[in-house]
Amino acid sequence: MRASLEVELKYSATPGALAELLRTPRLGPARLGQPASREELDRYLDTAGGRLAAAGWACRLRSVDGRHTLSLKGPPLGDATGGLHRRRELEGPASAEARPLAWPASRARELLRALSCDEPLEERLALAQHRTERSVERDGRRVATLSLDEATVLSRGQAVSLLHVAECELVAESGEDESMWLAAALGAVPGLVPDPRSKLEHALELVGSGALPDR
Repeated sequence: MRASLEVELKYSATPGALAELLRTPRLGPARLGQPASREELDRYLDTAGGRLAAAGWACRLRSVDGRHTLSLKGPPLGDATGGLHRRRELEGPASAEARPLAWPASRARELLRALSCDEPLEERLALAQHRTERSVERDGRRVATLSLDEATVLSRGQAVSLLHVAECELVAESGEDESMWLAAALGAVPGLVPDPRSKLEHALELVGSGALPDR
């Protein structure tokens, strides 16, 4: 089953770094589009025995303005050097109910059923995000989307911690060479640190330890 390739740069951030990226008109040689904000709830699902995690996959059920989307993210391709993450991704429509058979048919749903062996899914944790997106445009074309996230980590509905993250995802038509100048431009922003881990990995550590992050 074919999946699209997701390529993005990930950074841990200070609130000040996110504020700078929110107001600046440019990122290196690129123009940044007008900010657009929304609230998202991301629920991460797996079987009781962790079948998806054991296979290296993550299941995210995202809710935005009453719409629900399933995202299946595969194992990392490479070592995320410099915060550059590459992985396979499939998406499909879903509902608020964590029961794949209740969702519309899609390739993502069928892969999820195969990975889970149709066992019941349960919530591992959730992220309540305030996300602001800006288009990244160079030479008259969109090359990436910059996301500025303030995410509250939730365990059993209770807030555990807060994450500040900046992500820059290349559009499908962009070559990975675009990531080089994007990484250089983002690396020049004070308060951004390339992150080899995903928000889910950070959240799982925080939920497991109960510790609070430095930022």
